[in-house]
Amino acid sequence: MKIGMIFAGQGSQYVGMGKAFYDAFQEAKDVYDQAHIDIDVKKVCFDGPEDVLNETSYAQPCILTTSLAIAKVIEAHGIHPDYVAGLSLGEYSALAYAGAFDIQDAITIVRHRGQIMSEALPAGTTSMAAVLAMDASKIQEVIAPIDGVTIANYNCPGQIVITGVKEAVETASQKLKEAGAKRVIPLKVSGAFHSPLLEEASHQLKAELEKYDIHQPRIPVVYNVSGKEEDGDLIDILTRQIKSSVYFYQSIQYMIAQGVEAFVEIGPGKALSAFVKKTDKTIPVYSVDSIEGLNQMLGALKNG
Repeated sequence: MKIGMIFAGQGSQYVGMGKAFYDAFQEAKDVYDQAHIDIDVKKVCFDGPEDVLNETSYAQPCILTTSLAIAKVIEAHGIHPDYVAGLSLGEYSALAYAGAFDIQDAITIVRHRGQIMSEALPAGTTSMAAVLAMDASKIQEVIAPIDGVTIANYNCPGQIVITGVKEAVETASQKLKEAGAKRVIPLKVSGAFHSPLLEEASHQLKAELEKYDIHQPRIPVVYNVSGKEEDGDLIDILTRQIKSSVYFYQSIQYMIAQGVEAFVEIGPGKALSAFVKKTDKTIPVYSVDSIEGLNQMLGALKNG
């Protein structure tokens, strides 16, 4: 059976994430114990406080560490993916798991990525919003005449995220509701991620990425910038990713077209499992956010 492993993005974090895996499995403990950066990753993951964990520059290394800890436990149980992908930040988890980065380097990189993103735009000047129950092509048609707003995330059919200058997002939100969107929900984020407004931030990220040894992934990676595999320079791909739309549901469709028969969501939360189900109801997806989820996934895939 071909398996696609998908890694959680920012927004999925919660206090206590990964603690059960740390306590139960040496593989998870080893990953957390490698997290030597300027913050205590274990303490923030396990004990919070929540307001600190939710800060972009803390959330990103904490989610990546938790995701890789869980992935290593799954690997130790004999489950190996044929493809990996992730939602925004989750792409770094996927790449680290696939061997593109050393784990310690990956944790350090996303700590800096989070700092770059959180400091990129003046507070309160930009925003993001989720548009529900409207086709992506219709959303694009409605927002095209509005300067300063674009599509950030193609999460799943029926859930598209827009991003940009605050006033432009507010105008677009109103126009989208008038055009038939079921709901437009402002997101609690610190800025307009995955927008052209992060052009300068992308240059800062590139300078950071150039400090590290980056290797060819040993597992096929499906990338956010295109929703498919890429053979270009990895630093270039990740530099574009921070300011480009995230083609997540297209990534799921691509993996299914390549023969993937089941997905395993790695990391805190179950958002990606919901996106997969809304993209293709016929494909099984297993969320491994707990020991119970791990056992359910192992029971299904090892007996399947």
